[in-house]
Amino acid sequence: MDTVAFAAVLVAALMHAGWNAVVRVGLDRFSSILVLSMTQSGLALLLLPFFPAPAAAAWPWVVGSALLHTGYKLFLIRAYQHGDLSQVYPLARGAAPPLVALGGIVLLNEALPPAGALAVALIAGGVALMAFRGGPGLARLPGPALAYALGTAVFVAAYSLADAQGARIAGSATSFALWMFVADGLVMLAYAMATRGPRAPAVLFQGWRTGLPAGALSLGSYWIVLWAFTRAPVALVTALRETSVLFAMLIGVFLLKEPAGRWRWAAAIAIVCGVIVMRL
Repeated sequence: MDTVAFAAVLVAALMHAGWNAVVRVGLDRFSSILVLSMTQSGLALLLLPFFPAPAAAAWPWVVGSALLHTGYKLFLIRAYQHGDLSQVYPLARGAAPPLVALGGIVLLNEALPPAGALAVALIAGGVALMAFRGGPGLARLPGPALAYALGTAVFVAAYSLADAQGARIAGSATSFALWMFVADGLVMLAYAMATRGPRAPAVLFQGWRTGLPAGALSLGSYWIVLWAFTRAPVALVTALRETSVLFAMLIGVFLLKEPAGRWRWAAAIAIVCGVIVMRL
């Protein structure tokens, strides 16, 4: 991974942690994610006229990716219904990079060198460590939460591989990103209306003040990731993106004054070591 892509993905990770911190709108988790999806979809729709359409071969990947992103969100919501945020989220994100590395080898012919594989393992291990030993007094992760968190990780790996392939053949990572966000928002809206009725979009009026900045951060963060997919192996980009968990922890500790035990700091050190190894 070149220096520009490396720095850009770290910025994307910080932005990813930022929008997770911003989403505190007082809504249930489904409504919060619906607001986020529809906001970033609306922003992408406004930008579409300024960019060319993706190559024709990329359209199936746009549709497939939108469905995978929706599956990821729905599984994440179910995982949160059974487990604590501080355990579910790191586990769902930490289990994804090894799956992406395996998928990159099998599907994209992207075998990692030993240093790259070690970097992925350190980052994924550090993120997972936060899930199991990340907070003082956390109870053991319940079985349903574990199952949904791992299912979420599978969706993260699947959409990462699909997005990497789609962005590469689209001719423009930006065009692919914008159309994917529009499609993702439409799928989420259709699901919300099918399960919660035609008044489901009204939630936008309740959460737009935080939904707008969160949606902008989310769109910008993942656009950078999609662009990086066109310049570096998907496994390295995905692993580096998961340093967002480290940034989220630092935001919690230094800005929100949350406690951090020795295991969280050990996990943070593992993630930092993975980042350093990636640049060796």
